[in-house]
Amino acid sequence: MKQIDTIRGYHTHVYFDAQSVEKARTLCETTATLFGVKMGRVHEQAVGPHPMWSCQLGATPSQFSQLLPWLALNRDGLIVFAHPETGNHLEDHRDHGIWLGTGLDLDLSIFS
Repeated sequence: MKQIDTIRGYHTHVYFDAQSVEKARTLCETTATLFGVKMGRVHEQAVGPHPMWSCQLGATPSQFSQLLPWLALNRDGLIVFAHPETGNHLEDHRDHGIWLGTGLDLDLSIFS
C-alpha cells in the first residue's frame, strides 16, 4: 500500500476555452493570491496530456487541503483536474486524479 508521504505536491489544472479564458485567468490569479500557490502560464492551446486550454496551479500538500474545497465552491462552472506529484506521472494522472466538474479524457500516451 502506498503511503501519502510520497506526495511531494499537487498540480491543479483549470480548463477553459476562448469564451472562458478571462474567467479562468481571474480564477487562477485569485487562487494564487489567496493560497500562495504557484500559477503557471495560461495556455491557449492543449498542452501535454490535457485536452483543453489550461492553467496549472502548483500546491504543497498543506496548501492543497485548503485549495481543493475552495475551488469546489468557486470554480464558476470551469472544469478542474487535480493530481498528486509522486514521481510516477502516468499513475498520478490516470489513477490518482480528482475532477471538479465533468471528467475529460487525458492523452496519457505521452507517458509511455
